[in-house]
Parts: sequence; structure tokens; C-alpha cells
Amino acid sequence: MGVLVTYRRAVVEDVPAIVRMLADDTLGATRERVESPLPRGYYDAFAAIDRDPNIELIVAESAGRVVGTLQVTYAPGLSRQGMWRATLEAVRVAATERGKGIGAAMIQDAITRARHRGCGLVQLTSDRSREDARRFYERLGFIHTHVGMKLSLAPS
Repeated sequence: MGVLVTYRRAVVEDVPAIVRMLADDTLGATRERVESPLPRGYYDAFAAIDRDPNIELIVAESAGRVVGTLQVTYAPGLSRQGMWRATLEAVRVAATERGKGIGAAMIQDAITRARHRGCGLVQLTSDRSREDARRFYERLGFIHTHVGMKLSLAPS
């Protein structure tokens, strides 16, 4: 890889950098609000994630800068004989750092975390418009086995 990157749980001070990465693509630009100060909802969500022992918000850091992020949620299930699974979400690498192997290493770190937690499966979804992301995950060994669906709930 050539770039020294470390992985750690995010801290509240990382929230602005994480939000900037989430907003830095066609889909994210329509969903996220990058402004100063950030909307309170980001910090409320961070606090809930940080309190939950079954969720890790991870950042990749290089030279003191946050260059990647992902969220890992660990969940038990009765199917597959009570197997725990890890779900990866919001995987992003800073635009200036893409193509350096950071994303692949970050996913491998998440897989290692899942193994340490006793998970027997790592799963993720990616928007169907993100064809490059799909090919990236397939190169890492992920197999397209299921059809995912979502239902957006309007605020009440």
C-alpha cells in the first residue's frame, strides 16, 4: 500500500471528516448536509452509535488525518444456528486517497474485527448505481447472493 494507515473507533471530533466523506459522491451529495456547524442529528447519531456495544464506527487515519470510514454492526440471529453476523455500512475513502489500497485494507480490518467478535458472516449492501463499489467488493471476495430492498419512512 505504501501509506501507513491505522484503524480505530471514531471519536466525536471525527464527525465532520466522516460527514464530508459521506457527502463526497453523487448519492451522498443529495443526502448529507455539510455545513458549519453540522446539523445536531449527526452528533445525536454518533452518541447513540458510541453507546451501543454492537456497533463500531471505524476511521482509517493517516498522518493524523481521517482518510476513511465505515460502520460495523454486529447482530445475533436465530438463523444459521444462532450465528452472529457483521453488517458493513457507509464505507468511504477520502477522494484524495482513493486507489491507494486504503479501502481494501479497511474492509480487511473490519473482517478481522468481525472474526474476533465471533461472527460467521460479513454482509453489506451497496446502492445499485455504485457499480465500481460492487466490483471492489467482489474483488475482496463478497458474493452477490441476495436481493436487498429498502423502505424509506417519511418523518412523522
